[in-house]
Amino acid sequence: MTSTGRRMADGFDYDLFVIGGGSGGVRSARMAAQGGAKVAIAEEYRYGGTCVIRGCVPKKLMVYASAFSEAFEDAEGFGWTVGPRTFDWTKLIAAKDREIARLEGLYERNVGAAGATVLKTRATVAGPHEVRLADGRIVSAKHILVATGGAPFVPEIPGAEHAITSNEIFHLPALPRRVVIVGGGYIACEFACILNGLGAEVTQVYRGELILRGFDADIRAHVSAEMLRKGITLRYGCDVMAIEKAEGGALRLVMEDGEAMEADCVFYATGRRPNTEGLGLEAAGVTLKPNGAVAVDEWSQTSVPSIYAVGDVTDRAALTPVAIREGAAFVETVFNANPTKPDHTDIPTAVFTQPEIGTVGLAETAARALGDVEIYRSTFRPMLATLSGREEKMLMKLVVTKADRRVRGVHIVGHGAGEMIQLAGIAVKMGATKEDFDRTVAVHPTAAEELVTMRAPV
Repeated sequence: MTSTGRRMADGFDYDLFVIGGGSGGVRSARMAAQGGAKVAIAEEYRYGGTCVIRGCVPKKLMVYASAFSEAFEDAEGFGWTVGPRTFDWTKLIAAKDREIARLEGLYERNVGAAGATVLKTRATVAGPHEVRLADGRIVSAKHILVATGGAPFVPEIPGAEHAITSNEIFHLPALPRRVVIVGGGYIACEFACILNGLGAEVTQVYRGELILRGFDADIRAHVSAEMLRKGITLRYGCDVMAIEKAEGGALRLVMEDGEAMEADCVFYATGRRPNTEGLGLEAAGVTLKPNGAVAVDEWSQTSVPSIYAVGDVTDRAALTPVAIREGAAFVETVFNANPTKPDHTDIPTAVFTQPEIGTVGLAETAARALGDVEIYRSTFRPMLATLSGREEKMLMKLVVTKADRRVRGVHIVGHGAGEMIQLAGIAVKMGATKEDFDRTVAVHPTAAEELVTMRAPV
């Protein structure tokens, strides 16, 4: 860990050179430049990174679009007469593209307005204090920050070139009629729900026993049941061995059990890998993890003291707000003489399946490893579903450790779960007890009131 003042070093072209124009890189560059440091930032694709360009933001827009299919149905139960409905994929994609272009421009302009030199080029590490640009120029920097994020990958199977990933899904020329999604994580589940809501026939293939590994068991069971009820086919315990071209432009998937199935689109969401290939990190002495991630300490510093890394490229917590916090902590530590460690505990997060998930803190299994726990759980039909006639259920769950009565985990599935968990996350982070929850007056009539009205453990 190092800590220095502003405008630190004579003899270098820059005080800080940031490689990667995503959320973590842009935040770092802006903060350092605003504080008086001489900063350059390089991005080879589009400013905004995965989240803005082909991740969280466009995905959420598509979640909204897909949810209207059920909203139209629900409206009839509340007295509305809804006429003929059609969906135009090209119109959605065009509107999405306009919004993403607007946000991209904001990211680029804001970091430039802060005083940073904004470069649209590939940059690689040429040494502990040197960066090589695509045109061959080498510039020097007192500190280098790697914030290159991650990218989806497709396993090496015959016909893998016929599959798409989350990079390509936002640019398809038309909505595919039949989609096979391979994977069981949150990206796979979110897009299964999106495409199903837009009218595609969706089959999700996962080699495990249940989707959403790593999440609380009740969340996993609840969401999978709702996805099945919505018409998504979930195939567990199997994997794709090969993808072949079939007649009429379709794709033929050969499964490991010998069975075959056809689809118009095969979407792989089997994980992401850190973007470190070809960056020159190892040659510069930077240690990488076995999966290619940059190894960093609690200050985001690599094995080379002048080189730091933040965001998905470090494979810590692959979430946009985390990358932003890591970037801010880096600037506080290195440029503001205020040593700051990014905090990766009790991170609230949302998964935009339909119904959506909001979760913070420990799953029940993890909490039990700390000692005896109490579980408070409620499954109920929300008011929104009463007149609409929809059978969808909400889930609320609190995980409480008996010894100190602290609420160690809050898990919500249902409409608005993402919004609710942001506020519940504050309580968990502050160490609120079950009695603190109990003393809080409920907001009625809301679904969220269930969080403070559950009295008896299950």
